[in-house]
Amino acid sequence: MSFCVVNVIVTNILGIILKKIIKMKNNSYTRRNFLRNSTAFAAGTIVLPNITRSTVFGKTTLSNQIQSDMIGTGTQILKNLYQVGGDLNGLTFDLQGALWNDANSYILKTPEGLVMFDCGCGDTMEQIFRNMKYWDLSPDNIKYCFLTHPHLDHAGGAHILKNKGVKFIAVKETVDAVASGDERCAGYLYHKKFTPVVVDRIVSDGDMVEILGLKIKIGHYPGHSMGCTAYSFIYENRRITVSGDIIGTLLAGDFGWDGSFDFDKKIYIESLRKFAKVEMDIMLPGHGLIYFHKPQWRVEEALNSALIQWR
Repeated sequence: MSFCVVNVIVTNILGIILKKIIKMKNNSYTRRNFLRNSTAFAAGTIVLPNITRSTVFGKTTLSNQIQSDMIGTGTQILKNLYQVGGDLNGLTFDLQGALWNDANSYILKTPEGLVMFDCGCGDTMEQIFRNMKYWDLSPDNIKYCFLTHPHLDHAGGAHILKNKGVKFIAVKETVDAVASGDERCAGYLYHKKFTPVVVDRIVSDGDMVEILGLKIKIGHYPGHSMGCTAYSFIYENRRITVSGDIIGTLLAGDFGWDGSFDFDKKIYIESLRKFAKVEMDIMLPGHGLIYFHKPQWRVEEALNSALIQWR
């Protein structure tokens, strides 16, 4: 094949790509989600939005219907363990341009029912339910929900689940905050109001909770908020810890957001020092990607950063 022929073919291909890029420029919503979902896919988080070619390259507008359609199907972490929410991963979608409004939420299926860890901001609850149903998980079968801390992006949906009969478990600091719905729930960050909710069971650092045939150890690590809690359990011979925002999101900092009403650097350092001693095989964070390889190293890196920056 001659150079001229190859040049023509390449030129035509580039022309087609350029036309599509120009069309995407007219739709910032589509472009943002295209990049977000592409990044999530490249990082290993499977996102399967219900979206057509005409929607991707056409001039669509942000509507409730599009927001409803642009949902993923969740991610299976291990057998019967799933991530069903989280806007940074593209699994849920709250507001245009927002990537931190809806924290990661997880479901563990047991023979006796479903255990949930965090429940998102509330405005994405129907998306979470649809993600669950994709994996044949019935929202009506959620028996318990553990809250990692009281911030709206993690606990804003609690009142919805409470109305469905779900029982909530948390440490006292989180219990008090969500019962009042005050600044400790950080509604001001999202320009939303937190709907108060009553937690059913108060736990403390070091407690071992037995529910649905599962033993879950409670670890209280205040700093990002005074209610920050990790939940650790053994599943499929792996040590799994749901960490919430005890450490920062990978590639976006080492610490949880420092604008929290009850953020405390000195206490945070001691919590990181303590959390760095927790042995785990998989860490399920409050935002972003899951840690499958040496998650304890990530905690030690956060501790190191805190010692350098905060003393």
